[in-house]
Amino acid sequence: MRTSRDATTSKTTEHEDIEHPSNQYESTERESRPPVPFEGRRIKAAVIGTGAIASGSHLPALAALAAEGEVEIVAAVDIDAEAVKRFCADGGVPHGYTDLDRMLAEQRPDLVSICTPPTLHRDQTVAALRAGAWVWCEKPPVPTLADFDAVETEEGTESGPYASIVFQHRFGSGARHVRRLIADGAMGRPLVAHCQTTWYRNAAYYAVPWRGKWETEGGGPAMGHGIHQMDLLLDLLGPWSEVRAMAGRLVHDVQTEDVSTALVRFESGALATVVNSVLSPDEVSRIRIDCEHATVELTHLYGHSNENWRITPAPDAPVEDVAAWQDFGPDVPSSHLAQLRDLVASMRAGERPRSSGADGRTSLELITALYKSAFTDVTVRAGEIGPGDPYYTALHGGAPGWAPTTHEEASA
Repeated sequence: MRTSRDATTSKTTEHEDIEHPSNQYESTERESRPPVPFEGRRIKAAVIGTGAIASGSHLPALAALAAEGEVEIVAAVDIDAEAVKRFCADGGVPHGYTDLDRMLAEQRPDLVSICTPPTLHRDQTVAALRAGAWVWCEKPPVPTLADFDAVETEEGTESGPYASIVFQHRFGSGARHVRRLIADGAMGRPLVAHCQTTWYRNAAYYAVPWRGKWETEGGGPAMGHGIHQMDLLLDLLGPWSEVRAMAGRLVHDVQTEDVSTALVRFESGALATVVNSVLSPDEVSRIRIDCEHATVELTHLYGHSNENWRITPAPDAPVEDVAAWQDFGPDVPSSHLAQLRDLVASMRAGERPRSSGADGRTSLELITALYKSAFTDVTVRAGEIGPGDPYYTALHGGAPGWAPTTHEEASA
């Protein structure tokens, strides 16, 4: 594929004769660029990829903060020149590109929202970081732990830039309230948890050529669908210590799984069950945590507000404590906007944002361990998958029956 560094076609307008966005980036040193303080000015933001998640979630969130004087949306990039023209026209974005490197050089954004397929995330994130931009990248962050660690080495050492993952279910008043209750031990120790992402996807969904393949989708429902609830569970309960899992292809003709189950032990001692499925007509996303003195339950589908949370106290719980537990305060739904507000605040403070670095890596590590356990029939412990482990560089780990067949194998 020709990258922007190979581009020779001249650009006649902002929207015409613009090259394909770069997919490979050379191992050059980070671009030298003196830090620019954000105080007293808007944060310049750009969107990479102009599909449904960009137009339906990222652009409205950015536009909301633009209306408040926090950000300025300066550009968008997409492989499809017509698509980026429409996106810019519909969203009032002044500059459209199909060349990521060119956009970074000309517009010099402070923040880049990455809304492209997972296999592009590593290279595009690295390019943005090297250009001095902070990154807000859609889930799944990258296909492997090796990719994640490569991205993290490109981050700034002090005051950024940092790369954050879109885990919007962590944000909002409900998640904040329950996280505080658990962290403070208000309801006693967490003991038993259930994490459920049981959705339904039919054959037409998997007829799209890139779906169901390790190389292009990155994984099955554990990676592409259940990652949000698993990340929220980890955010609420803290570090996990070991996992034992199973996976299967029960319906769909795909490379990846279409269902998985797992048992997870946390460092606190709490035990959890995790189910990820695309075979479930009655769709639901659910987290339940049984603490010593109360049960907390979240039931929703693609996003939650205060009304989606329920706290059931033990019979002997003090009335005044129960009232405090059940007071979630003003309702702030989980959303891209809620997370973006938090990210912008971190940028202005020069601090690492939530869901970046080690905090962002934890759910990808759990998913990787889930696949390794399912495909090897062993218990996998936190921290054991690193360089030299086949699952560090490929979620299928080369496991027979799960790894994609090579051309030679298919011809044999």
